[in-house]
Amino acid sequence: MEKLYRKLLDGNREWVAKKLSEDPAFFKRLAKGQSPPLLWIGCSDSRVPANEIINARPGEVFVHRNIANMVVHADMNMLSVLDFAVQLLKVKHVIVCGHYGCGGILAAMSNRQHGLIDNWLRNIKDVYRLHQQELDKIKDKKKKSRRLVELNVIEQVLNLCKTSTIQNAWKERNYPHIHGWVYDIANGVIKDLEVSVKNNTDMSAIYRFDI
Repeated sequence: MEKLYRKLLDGNREWVAKKLSEDPAFFKRLAKGQSPPLLWIGCSDSRVPANEIINARPGEVFVHRNIANMVVHADMNMLSVLDFAVQLLKVKHVIVCGHYGCGGILAAMSNRQHGLIDNWLRNIKDVYRLHQQELDKIKDKKKKSRRLVELNVIEQVLNLCKTSTIQNAWKERNYPHIHGWVYDIANGVIKDLEVSVKNNTDMSAIYRFDI
């Protein structure tokens, strides 16, 4: 355990040295502040590092991660990150990115208890219920889980659009644009689900705020 711990600190110093050799002013620029154009809402899975898989540099992506990339309206952590990114940083795009093989999705598909996380997974089970007719027709478990990953991302995009933070921003300045992606760990490729939303005209009227 101690060896691993020391390796982390040594790794940091190696990274600093590498960055300084490439650009002596790198950290001085970062210290001046941030103005990322993108908010990333992704899964906590260690195999899906937001910056790396889109080849972005430090300072270019504001990141929120949780189990199965959920947008839960009672989650003050997510709502605070969203409000900060949209209202203060004024990001231009918000991306919800799921990934195939997501452990949270697979756990939600089962009828087993997993502990405290079951309360969180219930939100994914709600997504399953909304699309149960389609999902129950898929007999192959892997294909079913992949489709649920996609449907979950789509529902989280819609959940973002329902927030007052996003709708107020649309009213004031017509952005950010909301997008849904799925990352395939097996080949590193991102799939655009083509569910981008730029305003509330695509939403059910009951969710719209007429401000």
